[in-house]
Amino acid sequence: MLVVAATFFILLFLGMPVGFVLGVAGLVGIFEMGGGRFLMMAPDRMFAGLDLFPFLAMPFFILAGEIMNRSGITMHLVRFADALVGWLRGGAAHSNMVASVMFAGITGAATADAAAFGNTLVPAMVKQGYTKPFACAVTAAGSIIGPTIPPSTLMVIYGSIMGVSIAGLFAAGIVPGLLICAICMAIIAALGKRLNLPKREGGPQLLPILRAFKESFLALVLPIFILGSILGGIATPTEAASIAVFYALIVGGLVYRGLTWHDLYDMCVRTTRITGVIFLIIASASILGWWMTFNQIPQAVAEGFLVLSNDPNMIIGMIIALLLFIGLFMDINATLIILAPVLAPLTAEIGMDPVHAGIMIILALNISLMTPPVGACLFVLASVTKEKIENIAKALWPFLIGEVLVLFIIAYWEGLTLAVPRWLGL
Repeated sequence: MLVVAATFFILLFLGMPVGFVLGVAGLVGIFEMGGGRFLMMAPDRMFAGLDLFPFLAMPFFILAGEIMNRSGITMHLVRFADALVGWLRGGAAHSNMVASVMFAGITGAATADAAAFGNTLVPAMVKQGYTKPFACAVTAAGSIIGPTIPPSTLMVIYGSIMGVSIAGLFAAGIVPGLLICAICMAIIAALGKRLNLPKREGGPQLLPILRAFKESFLALVLPIFILGSILGGIATPTEAASIAVFYALIVGGLVYRGLTWHDLYDMCVRTTRITGVIFLIIASASILGWWMTFNQIPQAVAEGFLVLSNDPNMIIGMIIALLLFIGLFMDINATLIILAPVLAPLTAEIGMDPVHAGIMIILALNISLMTPPVGACLFVLASVTKEKIENIAKALWPFLIGEVLVLFIIAYWEGLTLAVPRWLGL
């Protein structure tokens, strides 16, 4: 274990891509077990790690989000959100949050949200009088709603490798996502007067709301269609994702006429790159995961936690602290694939529902997307807006505290977390 751990952290510190770090550490582990003969198992383990039908949903969901973003459908959602809440003090920040909820039902990716709104909403907010760090902080805080409200690639990964209902995870993600939106909007309202955030003249107007709703109706139908077909048992996540791509192409290309053949090529290339990175991490982690399982490391970790405390509430707190700490330094996909098989037996030992435990783990990792030094959403926003990461991080801390509070509520209030899955019978 010491040799494998040393290999892992040394290579990670030297800057090797995490997908290769996982693979090399796994190879070192199985070589230590049985020499060169055991290395022949590596290709088989990599293939077995990817040989899961639900994984096909990931590239389809990523491509659907790319199409919605590139075709301009995203801006129709933004205008509808602005018509609903733009009249409040800090209206553009509130609109950013509401638009994140709408966009989340399409892409399931935080970085897609951060890139889309970093290119559009951040410059618009700066023109209205917001500071660029605050505009970036609002966008970063709202971006993690994407992989929390279904569809979510993290939920697909967790459900596939742990044998947990993906539909159940999708249903359980709705309440946490809405809670994040609500608490972030409450923070914006609380900061409104102190920061003198801009306020638009007049109040809500029915006619602009109806007009914006009409223009964005076809975009709003897609998340309802995706979730309805999955939660209603009509389609699997993979089938729903593929139909979502077809629907997005029809609406974006023929209705809104916002796509070209060159756009289609660029979107396919970008989707392939993103999917390739995720699948490399999954395949490499499968080698390390097999080594950990063979050596009963998950059971040893669970026993270690139980030695420290047998109080379920204390163990939940330690799990959250561990996930938030590791999320500071590692890619969330790699962290999920490594730690899920380790932590799942522990959560089962203390009596947590598998879906409840999965949502807790996923939400904790989502929050790490906006925490320095390796928060992916911070890097995306810094790249898009040319703002320094440290300035964004300073403006982000009230939202970070609020979202950690939501995490603890979700972790300790099982009835709230599982309300929607139980209502749907999942």
